[in-house]
Amino acid sequence: MQLIDWLIVLLYFIVTMGLGLYLSQRAAQSLTDFFVSGRSLPWWLAGTSMAATTFSIDTPLYICGVVGSRGIAGNWEWWNFGIAHIILIYIFARLWRRSHIVTDAELTEMRYGGETAAILRGTKAFLFAVPINCIGIGYAMLAMIKVVDALELWESLGLNPGDNGKIWSVIAISVFVLLYSGFSGLWGVVATDFFQFFLGLSGAIIVAIVAVNHVGGIHQLIPQVQQVTDIDVLSFFPFSFSNGTLTWSDAAGITATTFSAYMLVQWWSFRRSDGGGEFIQRIAAAKDEAEAAKATWWFNILHYIIRTWPWIVVALVAMVIYPDLGDRELGYPKLMLDFLPPVLLGLVVTSLIAAFMSTVSTSINWGASYLTNDLYLRFFNPNATQQELVTVGRVASIIVTVFGGLAAFFASDIRSVFRLVIAIGTGPGLVLVLRWFWWRINAAAELTAMLSGFIFGILTSDIPETVINGVINVFPFTDSLLSPVLDFQSFLNEQLFSDFGIRLVIISLVTFILWSTVMYLTPPESDTILDKFYLLVRPGGIGWSRQRKRTGVAPLQNLTQDLLKAIAALLLLFGLMFSTGGFLLLQPLTGWLSLIVAVVSGFGLRKLSRKTIIE
Repeated sequence: MQLIDWLIVLLYFIVTMGLGLYLSQRAAQSLTDFFVSGRSLPWWLAGTSMAATTFSIDTPLYICGVVGSRGIAGNWEWWNFGIAHIILIYIFARLWRRSHIVTDAELTEMRYGGETAAILRGTKAFLFAVPINCIGIGYAMLAMIKVVDALELWESLGLNPGDNGKIWSVIAISVFVLLYSGFSGLWGVVATDFFQFFLGLSGAIIVAIVAVNHVGGIHQLIPQVQQVTDIDVLSFFPFSFSNGTLTWSDAAGITATTFSAYMLVQWWSFRRSDGGGEFIQRIAAAKDEAEAAKATWWFNILHYIIRTWPWIVVALVAMVIYPDLGDRELGYPKLMLDFLPPVLLGLVVTSLIAAFMSTVSTSINWGASYLTNDLYLRFFNPNATQQELVTVGRVASIIVTVFGGLAAFFASDIRSVFRLVIAIGTGPGLVLVLRWFWWRINAAAELTAMLSGFIFGILTSDIPETVINGVINVFPFTDSLLSPVLDFQSFLNEQLFSDFGIRLVIISLVTFILWSTVMYLTPPESDTILDKFYLLVRPGGIGWSRQRKRTGVAPLQNLTQDLLKAIAALLLLFGLMFSTGGFLLLQPLTGWLSLIVAVVSGFGLRKLSRKTIIE
């Protein structure tokens, strides 16, 4: 990093803070202004903000690690969520926008009633705002620290602050993020997200172009990359068709059970099966239902079709240039340091900082929305004024930032933390989907699903083993008591949970058994609550036929037609994504077949969108 690079970084900080302060007045009026931008976001801004939120500094590092260890097919660990994201467009986006919520936790007391609903709302708000959200912030901070280390940023200034000093430097950046997001609320977050996203994307493209040119172009890269690994690194799928038979590749980087769990379980079992907190916040902030649906489509295009391939290309180059690199996640920053000249290095470092800040700013504002709307306003001061709520929102932003900083001291590996976030969120997804379309789901069922998924996600991770070892180290006399527990935990992790796919299936199965049992052992919600919710969102399907007959009001959703649209849109999305990757990575057969699927699906989607089906 030269002086010109540091000046580019400094200019970025100044512009970001200036924009946040400029927008601060928009957030100072009310709770709705602070957390959902007065429900006035246009689709292009809301959708870009969704994409910026999922593009953190950890993402290119994570993908470098995935491709380096499991091949391109390993990306199904996050590609599978495209199924849920497409379903969000056609099934859930309009329902969420119609509910007029500030947070997704608020929906619980619209859908359910009584004390159990209140407990569910408070529990969900706390879990999402503190442990889950702060683990995510710590995860992003870990990636930032790894980048700071790999790029030797402190060393370029003649400093050597040590490990804790580096963590504190990253926390200092988070405090800077807190300042502008705390002043300007969601308006400041989404406005800075817009240019942060395109800055981050430009940085990824710059690294990809420079890296590919260094190895002699894409035609030189492709044959070289397969020579440095034993896995089938270039395949988009971990299987092939031979003589009309589906055959699992012996060189696949992921197991059949793991891939099956991704495609058949993870996307619907995860806690974001019907949208997810940060996405719902943007949907709730959109101008209307149509804008909410368009925003979600724009996010999918940016996230899957456009952004996927620069990261993957860089990961492939890193495998060729650094074949013996112990930590594959460091391939991305090492390429930057070794091959980017001054000015370009400053721009790309700034793009990574922007990616980090966009994620952290969203996490701060999102977490604070739960603490303010679902805990303070709901349980502590229901009569709070709007100005008081804005103040509480800013204080809550500070609390979330502090806990996120603490989490950074305990994070150690990006991939492990990512899988922990997936594991503790697995289980409640089916309930979250069914509550929109089946009257029988009650608050007790959702509460059971959420808590059991979270607890089993923790128990099947390395956390219990780490905690037990810590207790034994501090209190040696507990060794004889806790060692059998430690041995049992190690046995489970080695024999049962070593395959991540099996782990997800077990968590989902146990959670399903628990919540379905609780649901049938507890009474359904009252007709008054169910009728009120139905009249508010007016979902389609047969699950609300009783309420439809009782109220005499027709649904606003044609569920059959929307499901058909979702299937066509899913084929369109993945067809475009794989055609782009196929042509880019010199796999023309994949490219042309995927393009044909995309074109046919696009025409089908257009036809469905013009057709009206009466249920």
